[in-house]
Amino acid sequence: MAADRTQVLDHEKVQRKLERIAHQLHEENFGEKGIVMVGVAPRGLKLAQRLGERLQQISDLKVELVELKLDKDDPLGAPVKLTIDTADLKDRVVVLVDDVLMSGRTLMHAAAHLVRVPLRKLTTVVLVDRRHRTYPIRADIVGLTLSTTVQEHISVELGRKDAVYLT
Repeated sequence: MAADRTQVLDHEKVQRKLERIAHQLHEENFGEKGIVMVGVAPRGLKLAQRLGERLQQISDLKVELVELKLDKDDPLGAPVKLTIDTADLKDRVVVLVDDVLMSGRTLMHAAAHLVRVPLRKLTTVVLVDRRHRTYPIRADIVGLTLSTTVQEHISVELGRKDAVYLT
């Protein structure tokens, strides 16, 4: 299988993308006291955690990490779950993070759940945007925009050595 995949981003490039995204988030929220990083489990949560750590290194922003779980294959079939009560997001700056944006279904359902309370601001962030939209949502901050066919797959691997592959 390793021969059938192409590395799009190696570890160093993933780190540079995350650093740039963190700086962009800082620039857009420099006047705020804190933000809530909501990561779509599992990989969006890891990215949100890493972005939060970088933000705290480069700014005085207080970062709260929240996990969002939903069934990506059937988002209406099971309830969306947050590690905090949705009401606790009222009047706060929220950053919704996921690894890959393709159709927009996951991001749309996650954002719809978050905006059930009035937020001060909602920013969407993805590491890779494939631009195959079937839902009317976009990412405000994107690490890499990649033109692919619908049949191709993007695999984001986060661990000791991060990488993004096209299969």
